[in-house]
Amino acid sequence: MSRRKYDPEKTMQEIMKITRLQKETLSSMYDDFFTPAPAADAASDESSADDAVRHAREALGQAKKVFSEEQEGGQSGVSKTQEETRAQTEQEKVPEKDPMVELEEMIGLDAIKHDVKELVDFVKVQKLRKDQGLKSVPVSLHLVFTGNPGTGKTTVARLLARLYKQIGVLSKGQLIEVDRSGLVAGYVGQTAIKTQEQIKKAQGGILFIDEAYSLSEKDDPFGQEAIDTILKAMEDKREDFVVIVAGYTEPMKKFIESNPGLKSRFNKYIEFPDYSIDELEQIFLQNCSRYDYVLDDGVQEQVRGMIAAKKLVNTRNFANAREVRNLFEDIITNQAGRLAKMDQPQSADMMKITLDDLVDDAANTLEKPGEKK
Repeated sequence: MSRRKYDPEKTMQEIMKITRLQKETLSSMYDDFFTPAPAADAASDESSADDAVRHAREALGQAKKVFSEEQEGGQSGVSKTQEETRAQTEQEKVPEKDPMVELEEMIGLDAIKHDVKELVDFVKVQKLRKDQGLKSVPVSLHLVFTGNPGTGKTTVARLLARLYKQIGVLSKGQLIEVDRSGLVAGYVGQTAIKTQEQIKKAQGGILFIDEAYSLSEKDDPFGQEAIDTILKAMEDKREDFVVIVAGYTEPMKKFIESNPGLKSRFNKYIEFPDYSIDELEQIFLQNCSRYDYVLDDGVQEQVRGMIAAKKLVNTRNFANAREVRNLFEDIITNQAGRLAKMDQPQSADMMKITLDDLVDDAANTLEKPGEKK
């Protein structure tokens, strides 16, 4: 939908014209609403009209400011409404949980938690030694995350960025997530510019490159241009810039081995294993608890069976926690459809997930206990 062009000067002229032509009426309205005393004299009329004009100017200035902010928001793809600003302010007031505590609260990933703690402790001590004038062992903060989709790679990378900031090795601690499309342009020379823009955003934090192996396809000068730009930044900005590359295990190993520069800078691998059925069930229950849902009798057993079936059918492309999140969203969508048919659903109704809310994607309907298809 196109936005009507806003002309503040023209609007001001229109306001002044109306004010001049209807000054007496405007003054009378001003007195009626804001002045309980008898009608004022001509001087007061003039003053009231001037006040009205002043208020109009102030309102116009505020409108111009809002319009400017909306224009800026539209250019960035986000409209900065007052409600969003208020929500952001409220969110900033909520104290952020310690990233190490958040890591501990993640389901499973025991080996990952151990590796991250070990890495953070080592980096922390080396920084302390350097700050106290002692020799420190050079340590590379750049990492390779390998594993299937939905195994927590992005979440752990985000927590690691905050941990690095917490111990003082990164100044900001943000995570900028990109893939090939966010780095590679369509023409020679433009890829370096596009990649540098992402590097600039990640300065002081972590640049997380998902499916990084897609940058090293055969006869791909654009991908190589992106790699070369990133390697240069890793050298030039090594004091306040970290890169984590991620993807499937075997392609990532080939990717690192394909380039001497990559091999020399990425020497720490963290493997993210697939979740077990028990862990996936816990992730589903965690989502229910987080959003105030409770399971009716028999639902948990059926959900576990659905998760196991999904994993069995998609052994090569199973998306782990992402698959569970999609299942959870499908179920609560079904529940919403059921509740919409009720006259006045109560809190207990809106919290409860029943067997009627479960739908098996493979068969469209879920066989309930005692039923036959």
